[in-house]
Amino acid sequence: MYAGKVIELNSLNDYITNTKQKEDKDTIQTDGYFELHFQSDFTQPVFLTIQNVVAKMYVQPDFVYGITIPELEKDFDYNNDAELPINIGIVGNDTTELNVLTFDFQKQFNDLFDPKDGKFLNRPMMFKRADTLKKISDTRYNKIKNPYFLNYVEYSIASINASVSRGENYLINGYIINKPIQYNHYEYMQFFNACFKGYLNTYASSQKGQSLYNIINVKSDYGLLSDFMKDDKFLKSDSLRELVILKNLWDFYFSADFAPEAVAAITSALHQKTKIKQHKKIANNMLAYFNKMQTGSLAPGFSARAKDGTMGSLSSFKGRWVYLNFFSTSNTESMREMPKIDALRKKFGDKVVFVSVCLDDSLKTYTNYLKANPKFNWTIWYNYDKSLTKTAKDNYFVTGNEAYFFINNFGYLAQSPALAPSKGIEYKLNSIFKPAKRNTRTGIR
Repeated sequence: MYAGKVIELNSLNDYITNTKQKEDKDTIQTDGYFELHFQSDFTQPVFLTIQNVVAKMYVQPDFVYGITIPELEKDFDYNNDAELPINIGIVGNDTTELNVLTFDFQKQFNDLFDPKDGKFLNRPMMFKRADTLKKISDTRYNKIKNPYFLNYVEYSIASINASVSRGENYLINGYIINKPIQYNHYEYMQFFNACFKGYLNTYASSQKGQSLYNIINVKSDYGLLSDFMKDDKFLKSDSLRELVILKNLWDFYFSADFAPEAVAAITSALHQKTKIKQHKKIANNMLAYFNKMQTGSLAPGFSARAKDGTMGSLSSFKGRWVYLNFFSTSNTESMREMPKIDALRKKFGDKVVFVSVCLDDSLKTYTNYLKANPKFNWTIWYNYDKSLTKTAKDNYFVTGNEAYFFINNFGYLAQSPALAPSKGIEYKLNSIFKPAKRNTRTGIR
């Protein structure tokens, strides 16, 4: 019944902003077949959408899945704006497969928490049933070794306890303190977000002296904000404190109590100072939203200095797909990506324009780099020129010295920020420019 409709595969870019990232799409064939690909280095949930029909599933790296999507009633209104969640089927009979396990856990949850005879569950009953669910899970899954699923169970139960306010000490000491931060684990981060929502406001209301409002709205100082939170009994860890600040800054941006430009300025400062890659990524996604640089927005134009001294312009590539990256010769990671960009250029060069913008402070290091790498003969420009009032870096709100953007042939951001070559942008390019080949063998590692 879905034949002829487009199915999309979406992931979440991070679990603080929950920014959706379109990974791939396909048109469902008359026999119901479709194929979707994307690159992931870790287990994560993805979302399949057919108009307003949405299915969630978990995917593991280097794995092929066969799935079935249940049919709907033929008179169903696909044009209704409300999302219709459905459960997919997994091809095969492996009871230890991650999706099968999550379906089983949800059944145990529903058996305990779905209201029976309309009876309301009060807080003490919720606590008791959460503990019962843990006991059932410990016994039922005692032979399961999948680390993602074991954490799925633990933090799904933690979220139940958080939803009925079981107590800050119980929740944070039991599930956060002295445990690794699981940035890529959806259920962990859902619990984290619930646990620390409004945390800075609550802490600030208990303190005397400088107010949170003054630190953010008046001084817009990230250092002061971090120091302000150092005395909190749960935030002694620099990494945990920084992540809690990021979570609360994201919420503050949508609050009438805080100035959006001040929140953006502190986020930018955090992005520049943090040494944690995951925090830099989250801050980057926040800034993309704050600066209207999210996927689907019009890509900003810019001019930059070409290697021959003339001025180049992004507008000269109108009507073409453009992969844009910002780099610095002093940034080791961005340097490692340049040979990979060269390989992508050779593979997709007739379909995609590759544009690199050097952010070095010195024009000399830029020209020396080009001389030392003559094989890098795609468009590589220098960010600064005295004739410019605003540079490419300014227009793309780049903080730091590495960033990636993918612009479609209509001039809109197709990925913002985009994946780096080593992080899977090739999968995105393949999905656009290369026809998929059928692969019906499931469970291939």
